[in-house]
Amino acid sequence: MTQLALPLRLADHAVFESFLGAGNEALVAMLAELATGHGDQGCWLWGPPAVGKTHLLQAVCDRAGDRSVYVPLRMLAQAGPEVLEGLASRHLICVDDMETIAGKADWEAALFALCNEVLDENRVLIVSAAMSSRECPIALPDLQSRLARLATYQVRALEDSDRVLALQLRAGHRGLDLPDDTARYLLSRSRRDMASLYELLDKLDLEALRAQRRLTIPFVKDVLS
Repeated sequence: MTQLALPLRLADHAVFESFLGAGNEALVAMLAELATGHGDQGCWLWGPPAVGKTHLLQAVCDRAGDRSVYVPLRMLAQAGPEVLEGLASRHLICVDDMETIAGKADWEAALFALCNEVLDENRVLIVSAAMSSRECPIALPDLQSRLARLATYQVRALEDSDRVLALQLRAGHRGLDLPDDTARYLLSRSRRDMASLYELLDKLDLEALRAQRRLTIPFVKDVLS
């Protein structure tokens, strides 16, 4: 796991093995190549909240190990752009939530310097945002132009049928058995975005461990009530 000189940790579940790539197969394969030192100089990932952008960036860093660094701008925005100093020495830099600092002159200048160092040295830069690079409200033209050169990939949301499989994949990664009927019940009783569903699964995992119960519909009903 690769960290900044700050108390940050990659989520232990955020690995390629726990990400259901339905609809994003080519993107996942490309990111796995980048993580192992192959492929292009990076890319720009975009999509609405809870489609898995952060999961994928952290999975890349998990696979790449100490050659990489994960930079969560939403978490670091208040710390100031000084946190970026020295990061260009890493082979692979994953910058999450780019829109968080768009329009902030000090951050944009620091990121432009980082991009130049990384890309001019043929290292890898992966960026995520809620929108494409051309739609991101970056004020510094040079930074906008530099980032627009990255290949752009939309992270697509899962269909409902795949959400069941994604929940079961996450449950299996945690050593849980999530039957089909229980997974469908969760979909009918929760917000349908994967972040909310995973949060609910985490709660059920904890309660099941405490009660030594399986994830049956009656047990889930008890927890939800």
